[in-house]
Formats: sequence, C-alpha cells, structure tokens
Amino acid sequence: MLTDIHPKLPMRNKALTLDFYLNKLGFQEFGEADYEGYLMIQKDNIQIHFFEFKELDPKENYGQVYIRTDDIDAFYQYVQSKNSNCTALANKPWKQREFSVLDPDNNLLTFGQRIH
Repeated sequence: MLTDIHPKLPMRNKALTLDFYLNKLGFQEFGEADYEGYLMIQKDNIQIHFFEFKELDPKENYGQVYIRTDDIDAFYQYVQSKNSNCTALANKPWKQREFSVLDPDNNLLTFGQRIH
C-alpha cells in the first residue's frame, strides 16, 4: 500500500538550500508553484521537501536521510567534484557502499548502494 516517501527537512534560507541542492547535488526544483517558506526538489525518483525554520541552530540539527542509488561510484564522483565536505566513499560492514554530505543546515545526506 505504501508507494513513496518524501522526507521533510528544516532549512534556514530557501535560496541557499536551493542553490546547494541544484548546484552541488544535481537536483531540480519540483513543482510549478513557489510556496513561501517551503521547497521541493527532485532527482530521478527521489524527492526531498524543506520547511522554513529561520531560528534553526545547525549545530543542534540532527536531520538525516539515507538515499539508495544504483550507481554509487558515478554519483560519488559527481558530488565530490562539487563538494569539499563529502566523506570518502567506503564499503561498510552492513554491506553498503556509501558516502555522506552535510547541507548548509547540517542535514546529513547519506547515499548508499548494496554490495553484492
């Protein structure tokens, strides 16, 4: 019965968040309407939504999303070329090959692919 999930993460500045996801991760803005204090982005079949939280202290934000991919090596190369703050791509004991990146509001995005 469940078909999709679209996590909602906090953002302090819509323009800064949009710029990061478009220019550092290759997402596109989703939807035709520009909602004040709300942002929707998409890449392939993944959507992430953001709500404005101007008082957010990034040091106290523990927002996290785990995103699976079917070509982790190519996506890592793309993200690494655009971001100086992504972790190294590594094989994990839980049989995932993954890396992480923090967005401007300290939301942790981890990208992973199953190791066969």
